[in-house]
Amino acid sequence: MDALTTGAMDETWIRQDVSSTARARRAAAELARRVGMSAERVGQIELAVTEAAVNLTTHADDGALLLRLIDTGPAVAVELLAIDHGPGIADLDHARRTGVSTAGTPGLGLGVVERMADSFDVHSVLGRGTVLVARFRDREKSATPETPLPEPTMTGLTRPLSGEQVCGDAWSAKSVVPKEQTGDPVPVVVMLCDGLGHGPLAARASGQAVAVLHRGTAEDPKDIINEFHHALAGTRGGAVAVARIDWHRRRIDFCGIGNVSAFVVADDARSSLLSSPGIVGHHLPRLRGHEAALPPGASVVFHSDGLTERWSPAAMPGLFAASSTLIAAHLLREAGVRRDDASVLVVKDPAAPGARS
Repeated sequence: MDALTTGAMDETWIRQDVSSTARARRAAAELARRVGMSAERVGQIELAVTEAAVNLTTHADDGALLLRLIDTGPAVAVELLAIDHGPGIADLDHARRTGVSTAGTPGLGLGVVERMADSFDVHSVLGRGTVLVARFRDREKSATPETPLPEPTMTGLTRPLSGEQVCGDAWSAKSVVPKEQTGDPVPVVVMLCDGLGHGPLAARASGQAVAVLHRGTAEDPKDIINEFHHALAGTRGGAVAVARIDWHRRRIDFCGIGNVSAFVVADDARSSLLSSPGIVGHHLPRLRGHEAALPPGASVVFHSDGLTERWSPAAMPGLFAASSTLIAAHLLREAGVRRDDASVLVVKDPAAPGARS
């Protein structure tokens, strides 16, 4: 099996408060310098992040920024994700024009974030909130700086419990068949582990599950969970969901233990993939696998119990036609709770309109 990188490095969550703008600007500059970006590009990223942070503190009731490094294949990019609970944006086209800024900030509106970014997207639900994602690469070192960065069909987000620096949840994925051996979408095995409790000991359990996934050879989700169970025996253990997703055959094979939720979402409706009670590493019941169809354009969603299940695709119109990153971030905004670690993983049909691997 070929391993797929999860893509995210050096994640920094910044909660909305009076000092968030300065901290976000410093964190973004540090990430950009870490991967060798020029001083000019660092300054552009600082300007874009400042605009996003000021918009957050000025207009939102609550929100957060995520800054992280993303491996886009040919280059590493700085990714900015802004999530807010607020009034939403009634006219996104107007708000995206450079020079439009209701906050009167130096960046002159969302337009400057889009202009500085190599990829940019925003989705807003009136009365609920807005999610913005922008990625920045070093344009001087790019062979094709005019080409937009590809949007991944798979995105995972993890957010630690408020007050913690380490998240006890983790996700990962690996391919089953090398892509060069087939012209069809490559089947993937994906997993999400919610380490019991929170903090470093929970992170140790979920990190062990990620390591086992990548060094193991099993493809059946039940066999993979059995491998996890033996490997996590010396840890706190955790709740785990594992799926083998085959877009060519339009089938998902799933097995889950504990409070990890899993859904297939299509046509503004969702169907649940059922998990069994238990704790991987400590108490493993008889494993039952489940098979479900994947309709064209479907998305697969996993999340830990750091998100409630009280979300509906129909309440977020147009969201599941958006990128996997925007879907994951909106679900975190819509359903995430602050009293626990939170994680969400979204896998989109690579054949859906606008999807790019």
